[in-house]
Amino acid sequence: MKPIPQINIDETAKLKEITCFALDMDGTIYLGEQWIDGARDFLAAVEAAGKQYIFLTNNSSKGPENYVEKLAKMGLSVGNDRVVTSGQATIYYLKKNFPGKRVFLLGNDLLKKEFADEGIELDEETPEVVVTGFDTSLDYAKMCKVCDFVRSGLPFIATHPDYNCPTETGFIPDIGAIHAFIHASAGRYPDHIVGKPSGDIMDYLADRAGVSKAQTAMIGDRLYTDVAAGVNNGYTGILVLSGEATMEDVAVSEVIPDMIFDSVKEMIGLI
Repeated sequence: MKPIPQINIDETAKLKEITCFALDMDGTIYLGEQWIDGARDFLAAVEAAGKQYIFLTNNSSKGPENYVEKLAKMGLSVGNDRVVTSGQATIYYLKKNFPGKRVFLLGNDLLKKEFADEGIELDEETPEVVVTGFDTSLDYAKMCKVCDFVRSGLPFIATHPDYNCPTETGFIPDIGAIHAFIHASAGRYPDHIVGKPSGDIMDYLADRAGVSKAQTAMIGDRLYTDVAAGVNNGYTGILVLSGEATMEDVAVSEVIPDMIFDSVKEMIGLI
């Protein structure tokens, strides 16, 4: 196992070689509606260095346009092309692996609209595939229905695996907690998870952004999603300690980051 890197140090000047920074959002760039200290300065520094950044989020409760709108309200103007979500990657995965199949989607109305707009047929009565997203409109009736379909043996796909979603006041249960409920009732976890750390979303990112994996850094606050997505798929995996993971977590983790920083702010002088 490789050694745990020292905090806030880029020993090999690897960041100078990076041309694209793939950034998690919650816990990495902002918490809730608040910018993490130095995040705006980091984004400006990336652009000043002639490099690019793209936001990559596992949160499938919102579409790209919602993140663009949120960022605009927070003072940052970017286009939809700068945001990649696990929902988008899941649509891509379904078109490739389950073309034309009817889908039961556990998700917010925003995610349902995104799927429908991309030609995915949604069916709540006789689906051929079950897809779970981060559904913040979840109720008991929905849970009963998704458990019934999972229990029946239908292919079971998930947008991402995160257990909690960070906010400015702490954490709220994410899709991993929903999967625990489904497993307890139906005896199954998802057959396939598209979002980080899966190679599916990382391949989708590279193809859509037109970037080289070897020259792209995946930066995030979670070891088991963000960092694993980087180090296991040919990217440079960087952990920031501004969200979920702590150094205590790193000490017992099977996933070792290539670099660790207190926040993206500490990277500014190194890019």
